[in-house]
Amino acid sequence: MNNIFTKFFNFKKKLNQKEILFQNIKNTSDVKSIFNAISSHNEWSDIRYVGGCVRKILNNENYDDIDLATNLNPDQVKECLTINKIEFFETGIKHGTITARIGNQNFEITSLRNDIKTDGRHAEVIFTKDWKEDSIRRDFTINSIYADIDGNLFDPNNGVEDLQNGTVRFIGNSYERIQEDYLRILRYIRFFLLYSKKDHSSEIKKTIKQNISGVSNLSKERLLDELNKIFKSRALFKLVKDNFSYEIISLIFPQLVNLKILKKLEKKKEEILINKSFDFLLALLIIDETDNADYFLYKFNLSNDAKNRIKFLKSNFEYYKEKDFFSKKKLEKIFYYNNKSSVIDLIDFELIKTNTMKKKLIELKNYFQKKEKPVFPIKAKSIMEKFDIKEGRELGQKLKNLENIWVNNSFSITDKEIEKTFSN
Repeated sequence: MNNIFTKFFNFKKKLNQKEILFQNIKNTSDVKSIFNAISSHNEWSDIRYVGGCVRKILNNENYDDIDLATNLNPDQVKECLTINKIEFFETGIKHGTITARIGNQNFEITSLRNDIKTDGRHAEVIFTKDWKEDSIRRDFTINSIYADIDGNLFDPNNGVEDLQNGTVRFIGNSYERIQEDYLRILRYIRFFLLYSKKDHSSEIKKTIKQNISGVSNLSKERLLDELNKIFKSRALFKLVKDNFSYEIISLIFPQLVNLKILKKLEKKKEEILINKSFDFLLALLIIDETDNADYFLYKFNLSNDAKNRIKFLKSNFEYYKEKDFFSKKKLEKIFYYNNKSSVIDLIDFELIKTNTMKKKLIELKNYFQKKEKPVFPIKAKSIMEKFDIKEGRELGQKLKNLENIWVNNSFSITDKEIEKTFSN
């Protein structure tokens, strides 16, 4: 590409694009507000889209986050946002990133910078006004494409051409790029699975294997975040088909003992997984007969909700092989003492792992999706009045016993059972 400034519309046919243009972003008032705020600082101030949103638009993908780059330094960015009454947070100001917030939308605005010192995890930076200099500190060519508000592209590393050809290429020396931040090993795997139309080069394989030990120095939060991105994308289903990627993920996350299950998935099962959250996918891949899942939860700091969800699935795992575990009566009991989503998780977990009982499991899933949780009909006040019992621990225990009888009797209770419980 001779001219690094190229209008997006010129690539429309070349990239086999549909009617997805940068105009779609431009026409939102929130984006206009950000661009206008930064551009108004002085005559040379500039702001452009960069990274994932540009890559995804060019590749005809949906995008969530909008990342922006500017030649203003962080203090100037804050000044512009303050003057224009735009809320912001100093989320990564040490590295030049300010997060602007308008309504429910966040915009990460990062000042052009040069990483002058790295340690495999973090970087010391200086700010610059040179767009080319900023581009060469980025990881991959396909992530170093900039676009102004009208869709004019600045592509100093031929990222558009690489995206079109299915080439995932480090900017500059791959060994140096990885040593700057070892997370780039995982990022390479993700982007390779998403975009590559070629095999891994022998150089990349060698470089990654030489540096794989550096991943152990990364924070568990960053590792989990990157794994989450792999799981959320269509890359998940390509992982087990690519031997090198599979090997690297297994080395970094040895607790993912069930990765091979992805090889057995049919289209219908893939659809179930796509609609599930990260913690369910983790549960599927780490739960087995050993304490593997417990060790993973100890090693990685998941949210309490995620931990509880995985622990629930693990606690029921040993009962899956019981003949009547997936009976309606058994699941209704689990539903009552837990919640609807817990039962759906159990059914989906088995649906994905098994090749039997499909029809029955699907019928059960449909049943519980529509079912409302039963309400225990016996109230303490009515019992106190009828049996002249005072409020206290004994009453509470007897009510609990009666509730268990009600649940075990398919949520029905007789007067005789009530009399028997409270007459003693």
